[in-house]
Amino acid sequence: MEQENRNVCAKMSRGKIMLRTVLKMYITLIPPILSGMANMAFCKSDLFKSFKKPIDGGRKFVDGKRVFGENKTWKGVIGYLLFNMIFYVIWGMICNILKIEHLNFFYYQHSNTQQFNILIGLLLGIAYSLFELPNSFIKRRMDIVPGKTMNGPQKVFFIFLDQADSIFGLALVVWMFYDLGLAMYITYVLIGAFTHIIVNIFLYKIKLRKNMF
Repeated sequence: MEQENRNVCAKMSRGKIMLRTVLKMYITLIPPILSGMANMAFCKSDLFKSFKKPIDGGRKFVDGKRVFGENKTWKGVIGYLLFNMIFYVIWGMICNILKIEHLNFFYYQHSNTQQFNILIGLLLGIAYSLFELPNSFIKRRMDIVPGKTMNGPQKVFFIFLDQADSIFGLALVVWMFYDLGLAMYITYVLIGAFTHIIVNIFLYKIKLRKNMF
């Protein structure tokens, strides 16, 4: 009976540690989630129209197909950079006020300063933008229309890839400042992809996205 109680306590302890780790993951990357939503609205607005030009400049790859397509624009990149920097500076202040800095992976070995938060926001914005590009490149090779996914048995894979591509980059930035390890890195990507799906459903409901996936 005593051994059984110890096993139950051990399981509860592991469960608490897991929940606390997931909480830390969200607290660390709340700003990119908000930035993604803000950037969606920004890209649909009439602000800075001159930057709404495709990153590939309309150029085609050696196969005669567009490199990234119309949806990957300089306006989107600028939005990711600006919003991530702004939101991380604000989030740093909130973490300080709420005394939750110990739950943010970025603050384990670095002080919560405005300069550091600007750097983190900049790196997150760059990672978010860059890690979306390989997915777009692959989809153009497969003749998938920009902003859409494909049908058939490969649809599930591309839905996951659409949600996870940027998370690979964001989690990598976290890993630069906190030793996640491979298992936690993969877990971060999976949780991030699930969160991205929920956010996309919300954006679709409020008509900021044309398609849910």
